[in-house]
Amino acid sequence: MKISGSLLSMRNDLENYINKVNECSLVDYIHLDIMDTDFVSNYSYSYEEIKTIVEKSKKPIDVHLMVKDISKYDYLLNVNNIEYITVHFEALDSFNIIDKIREYKKVGISIKPNTDIEKIYDLLVKVDLVLVMSVEPGKGGQQFIENTYERINKLKKETEKRKLNTVISVDGGINESNIKLLDQKKVDIAVIGTYLKKVLSN
Repeated sequence: MKISGSLLSMRNDLENYINKVNECSLVDYIHLDIMDTDFVSNYSYSYEEIKTIVEKSKKPIDVHLMVKDISKYDYLLNVNNIEYITVHFEALDSFNIIDKIREYKKVGISIKPNTDIEKIYDLLVKVDLVLVMSVEPGKGGQQFIENTYERINKLKKETEKRKLNTVISVDGGINESNIKLLDQKKVDIAVIGTYLKKVLSN
């Protein structure tokens, strides 16, 4: 299982933590959470902070757009070290944006905890990654929602049935205990934020 590190809880010392992540062999990706106060209530990074993360990161970047106006972030399509751009199923008004992203990057679809996982099944053939939210998106430090394991199992069965190599990523409330269970479930990527700060501080 790979680790994608979110820096949201480290904004007050961003460059220092980017350097720490760059040197941390446990972290495979930087998870770039972008929020707009519209799709979710919180706001994440300024344009300058996004620019800093993109320019300073030595790890590939895994972008998670928690926004309603996805087209506002088209400039990310041309950033070399971005590997994945993930959009929320709940924010889509058409599937054209998925096709557009896929021309440039690997594309992901994210799904909120209260959205039926079955709703994204017909999109699986169009995407490279599914980001299963294990907390309500928009803020860090929440507790992991236990029925996430069942959702992962359903998703795994569906991708196997369709003979797809879809990357399954999980985001929210991941800590030293449940990360082992996610590994046992053969999750491909675990996104860690609050827990990452603890790891980097040791």
